[in-house]
Amino acid sequence: MDTATAPAPPARGKAGQSRPTGHRHAFATRLWHWSNAVTLAVMLMSGLMIFNAHPRLYWGHYGANPDPAWLDWSGGDGIPFPGWITLPSFYSLADARLWHLAFAWLFAALVAGYLLWGLLSGHLRRRIVPGRAEFAPGHLLREVADHARLRFPPGAAARRYNTLQKLSYGAVLLVLLPGMVLTGLGMSPAIDAGFPVLVDLLGGRQSARSLHFIGMALLALFFAAHIAMVLLSGPLDQLRAMITGGRSVTDKEKQP
Repeated sequence: MDTATAPAPPARGKAGQSRPTGHRHAFATRLWHWSNAVTLAVMLMSGLMIFNAHPRLYWGHYGANPDPAWLDWSGGDGIPFPGWITLPSFYSLADARLWHLAFAWLFAALVAGYLLWGLLSGHLRRRIVPGRAEFAPGHLLREVADHARLRFPPGAAARRYNTLQKLSYGAVLLVLLPGMVLTGLGMSPAIDAGFPVLVDLLGGRQSARSLHFIGMALLALFFAAHIAMVLLSGPLDQLRAMITGGRSVTDKEKQP
């Protein structure tokens, strides 16, 4: 049985006192979460340094000529991202590529390993895939309204992902993260030479670079929204759940 969905035994203690009950997140989820957080941070910072070397994006195979830039961020001193957010903090394209490529292999392994575990264990089906009833317009509108009013479910209900969480996590896990791996491969000269069909499917190496940058921006937005929701819904409880797997609820919250 998936520990993330196992029923929690009732906690003993004084009424209103917070006690750890059950597990909200499986060990594999927690391990992947923190490993992926570190890996993505390194790749984001090194990727921004790589972008600083040529802050223009194109569609097509070649760029510059004959394909015009759809994004030109080279105004001013030509360095769009400051050193405090890049890796390394000083300008070095060679070092940034070393960091980025080294962690890219770890990132690809983490994504593939987690998706494989999620499929084989049934975790994705039980925790991420929404049920048919969850797509009802009334249900979705109610969840959107509750989120807008910062109303979060108490007790045992908080241990389950709601429909909005399932849709956003599913989009990240099944589309955005694999897409980052594929577009990263599509920028490789070796892949272009050995598997040109992938590069052609992406629209060319410059298109792969543009899609990679857009994916990075979407991941950054998801990360910002994720952190905001954690802070608004109880950061200590959320952090403890993602470290130990346990989640504390009060006796009152456990009452049906």
